[in-house]
Amino acid sequence: MTPQTRKNDQNGTVPAHTPRLRLKAKAPHGGYVDGAWWPHSDDLAGELPDLLAVLSVRLGRIDRVSYRLGAWANAPRKLTTGGRAVRLDGYRLQPRNTIEVRGLDDDRDRLILLVIPPRTDPDDAHTTMMAAAQSDNGATIDGLLMISPQDRDRRAEAATAQQRWQSEGETVARPEVAQVAG
Repeated sequence: MTPQTRKNDQNGTVPAHTPRLRLKAKAPHGGYVDGAWWPHSDDLAGELPDLLAVLSVRLGRIDRVSYRLGAWANAPRKLTTGGRAVRLDGYRLQPRNTIEVRGLDDDRDRLILLVIPPRTDPDDAHTTMMAAAQSDNGATIDGLLMISPQDRDRRAEAATAQQRWQSEGETVARPEVAQVAG
């Protein structure tokens, strides 16, 4: 099912379905990404019209979108949205889980968005989106995708269990060594 956009007399189009998106403030910020987007599906052509309608408020007219080849099920070379053609460029070297959205002034009008996989747990997606939108967050793409509280808790439990196993193993091994030596 492809989302439909409605015509808006002032700015071209407005989204029919508000995209799940968080952006950093426009002021200077740290980190690789400018925010995060959580699409509903892996159909790029179906997901982009609503996203671009929202991003055009910040970027103005959008000229092109770059994405990682093979990351999307449906990715044509061009997309017409809001009565304008937008180039879609797939690259093998595009960082995984990102898209780059460019306005007409490539040097100034661009956003790099972390793309959260569509089937991500809602709590994990929300946590990741909020972290990616923090102006002072300089985390990498991989770091942002592994930031969920559940993942942190699982890793902490695994580390604790590993430490406990190692300490109990040493306690058991020492008496055996002492008995053999004595």
